[in-house]
Amino acid sequence: MSGLKETRNYLVLGGTGFVGSAVVAELQARGHSVVVLPAPRLASSAATARELLDEALAAPARASLAAALANVDVVINAAGLALPGAAASPALTGANALLPAVVASAARAAGTGRFIHLSSASVQGQRSSIDESGERAPFSAYSRSKALGEEALELLAPATADHLSLVTVRATSVQGADRATTQSLVAIARSPLASVASPGTAPTPVSSLAALAWFVAEVAQHAGEVPAVVLQPWEGLDVRGVLVAAGGRRPLSLPRGLCRAALAAGFAVSSRLLGERLHGSLRRVELMWFGQDQEPGWAQTVGLLPTPSAAQVLEQARRRAQGSLGA
Repeated sequence: MSGLKETRNYLVLGGTGFVGSAVVAELQARGHSVVVLPAPRLASSAATARELLDEALAAPARASLAAALANVDVVINAAGLALPGAAASPALTGANALLPAVVASAARAAGTGRFIHLSSASVQGQRSSIDESGERAPFSAYSRSKALGEEALELLAPATADHLSLVTVRATSVQGADRATTQSLVAIARSPLASVASPGTAPTPVSSLAALAWFVAEVAQHAGEVPAVVLQPWEGLDVRGVLVAAGGRRPLSLPRGLCRAALAAGFAVSSRLLGERLHGSLRRVELMWFGQDQEPGWAQTVGLLPTPSAAQVLEQARRRAQGSLGA
């Protein structure tokens, strides 16, 4: 059960970051009072979800967070390290895996009604289609850290079922006009490297910050039960449409076999010689060429579909890049 009241108090952890600030703004625009709390810096060398959960329950930060969450009905964890190309480290595991477990256990102790953790669809790796299942196939240090966080919340869930609703929102490829990753996408889309695997009509999970913030706010104030894992809804773009919006021109169309062979070689070199340091960049190329489908989920079932704005965000980022270059 959710234990939620009609009138709620909201707290956003990491509310000054890229996603967190947008969620705070969305909630405030709806007339809600929102408390913003900085995330404690945590580190962990845990290799399993059970080890991680044991650390979370004994973490000194748990007691202080529980005190901060007193009288909070919904807590949203938007904190973490968004470093897809990073190597494995205690800091990465601490921010993306240990922190959500600590906050969730603190929320349980404080009597919070709903805890929303912002995860990433990257936990399902290179699957042809992402969904809301518990199946995970992380392929990099970053995606493994996010997957470990989800697994720890799964272990904690049975002990919280009496009054705390634990919800993981899997964000997709979120873009913002000023975000560095979006500007990098624009630079590629405007260059001779802009290309898709033929025929270029594959769906892609490229999405917008505004749509994610809207969806998180809807999940936060939803009066009924919410599944343990929900996927950010698709915004309707295909791989060619993304590059046209970001680059202002049609990309090259490459043979699919050639693209697959190039990616296989790149991932092999990254794994064997570079400690997976190229995995994040190669995954971005893979998404540019092949996209990734996603199954309709809970949002479609209950009609919580945001207004698509990913194409407009990419066009806005392109205009800003053109302006800065005088193009």
